Amino acid sequence: MTGRPRCSLNVTFHFWEQPLEQALDGAVAAGFRTIELLDPYSLGIDELEGQLHRRGLSVDVINLPMGDFYAGDRGYAGDPRRRTEFRAGVVRAAEVAERLAVRKVNALTGTRVSGEQEAAQRRCLVDQLGWAAERLGQHGVRVTMELLNSIDTPGYLLDSLDHVEAALADLDGRVGFQLDLYHLRRAGYELLPTIESMAPVTWHYQIADAPDRTEPGSGEIDFEAVLGAIDATGYDGLVGCEFRPSRPDVDAFAWMDALGAEKA
Repeated sequence: MTGRPRCSLNVTFHFWEQPLEQALDGAVAAGFRTIELLDPYSLGIDELEGQLHRRGLSVDVINLPMGDFYAGDRGYAGDPRRRTEFRAGVVRAAEVAERLAVRKVNALTGTRVSGEQEAAQRRCLVDQLGWAAERLGQHGVRVTMELLNSIDTPGYLLDSLDHVEAALADLDGRVGFQLDLYHLRRAGYELLPTIESMAPVTWHYQIADAPDRTEPGSGEIDFEAVLGAIDATGYDGLVGCEFRPSRPDVDAFAWMDALGAEKA
């Protein structure tokens, strides 16, 4: 990204209560041609590919299978008991990514598991993400992982930058960071220095205002400053809009003109 930020839309979050087909229609109506999919596995791959093609939509980022997100699951890369399930999910994600020409796959790593030592879980997630990076890399796909704040997701394995940086160091450049401004703010981090310090390992950015994960300008984050900081890193990818409108009658994208952002 140089100059004007180019943004994709995470349709799963923006159209939270709608079936995927309606969410895709909503993205087109809002003026987007590039989206993110939290869960691209709810439709068969042939049907999903057709739905996207008919609407002229492309996909920038998908997630690895993570369990039942709506029931509170947040992945299982760090669960030693689910190694086989995780790797089967990677194979499935590779098929989806290849068919849809996706180049980034994000991995939610899961929460602390009762009866398992935390150190063993962290070793497991590094091993699993390394395997995922190798498998998906064969298709030209890069793997990222992200910090989730402990307010929204108690017990998440990567709930601090220390944990993220330790895992990334163990992975030695094979996996990158998905920097989510909302989660960082809710976790108590100063955004501008964090954007700068994490820039060398950040492969994707997502935005939402805090504290309510709503559109920029509805909360406490200075988006002119943070988007400028992202631009200063030299990042040239898309910025994912992962938020819900603050009110049913609000123009959730009015901020884009004011900040010089574009819909990709």
